[in-house]
Amino acid sequence: MDSEIRVFGDDEESKDRQFVNALARGLEILRCFRPGEAYLANAELAARTGIPKPTVSRLTHTLTKLGYLAYSESQGQYRLASGVLALGYSMLANLDVRDIARPAMQELAEYSRASVSLGVRDRLSMVYVESCRSSARVTLQLTVGSRIPIATTAMGKALLCSLPEREFDYLMDHIRLADEENWPRIKLGIEQAQRDYAERGFCMSVGEWHQDIHSVGVPLLGIEREKSMAFNCGGPGFLLPREKLENDLGPRLVQLVRKVETDMGRV
Repeated sequence: MDSEIRVFGDDEESKDRQFVNALARGLEILRCFRPGEAYLANAELAARTGIPKPTVSRLTHTLTKLGYLAYSESQGQYRLASGVLALGYSMLANLDVRDIARPAMQELAEYSRASVSLGVRDRLSMVYVESCRSSARVTLQLTVGSRIPIATTAMGKALLCSLPEREFDYLMDHIRLADEENWPRIKLGIEQAQRDYAERGFCMSVGEWHQDIHSVGVPLLGIEREKSMAFNCGGPGFLLPREKLENDLGPRLVQLVRKVETDMGRV
């Protein structure tokens, strides 16, 4: 099962009397659609969520009626519809930090010949809500809506380092359960990130997520009304060696984030 999709058991309703199981199941159906997958059938949706197929059929019918899914007669499958886009746009439009941070992000992107992005946590991923790329020919192609893992990226590790102990421990446990085979290596990387953050104010990922990608990350702290977020600056490793991350881009990204916090009225 996909670690980003909640799998429902038969006794889910009994765990929390305030929890609306039918609503939760409908939302999980929407989460099943991944980049590059335009259409999914009820059988695939049932397999991914663990929801019985008859229930999935009722949920997809309802979501189609509400405008969140569209059904293709020729494909015999469902795709996301404009209702989902409207929800996402409303969320992005209300993130004041994007407008405040964008000029400085673009400036750093051009200076570094890399990409500078802002992300928010969604389960065990970071989702880009803003991204600025340099005009260099070689740069990362991630855009708004892209998902990267929280455990092995500079952005994700920076956010982890900023969390209260209880939330940090909760996520660490779920990261371990999601990838027990690689957990020892992942744990060491996060522990190193904690040391780097304590000493320098930023975290690094040097080939941990992708062997050819290097990046630095800094969390956004103490901003009222905003979810926990983090910034990164990353690109091809041959353009961003460790020394440049440590001595140049890391400190510059810290300065950028501190300025954003000040401009937003850090509390």
